[in-house]
Amino acid sequence: MSVGYAMALASFNSEYHMKISTKVKRALKNGFKTKPSKGYKYLKDIKVGSLFETGFGTRGILLDSGVNAKVIITQTEVKDYPEYYLGKKLISNKTEVKEIT
Repeated sequence: MSVGYAMALASFNSEYHMKISTKVKRALKNGFKTKPSKGYKYLKDIKVGSLFETGFGTRGILLDSGVNAKVIITQTEVKDYPEYYLGKKLISNKTEVKEIT
């Protein structure tokens, strides 16, 4: 390895890391914001009592939405032990769902 190559590599690495650190600082300063995928909503954005379906085919009813969402899962596409997934559950209120009207 030549000295010129090593210096160029060190310069590249420091520039690369400066860019990453700048991006991280800006992201932390501005906060982390997410949006659901096209056609979906977060559980926290639908009304209590609404029917919903996840991307994996699980259907349920929203009971309450605080930090987490209390739901009743009524139907699932899981083949192994589907009875485990049915019933009253506590899941993230940022779960992406389609509201069923």
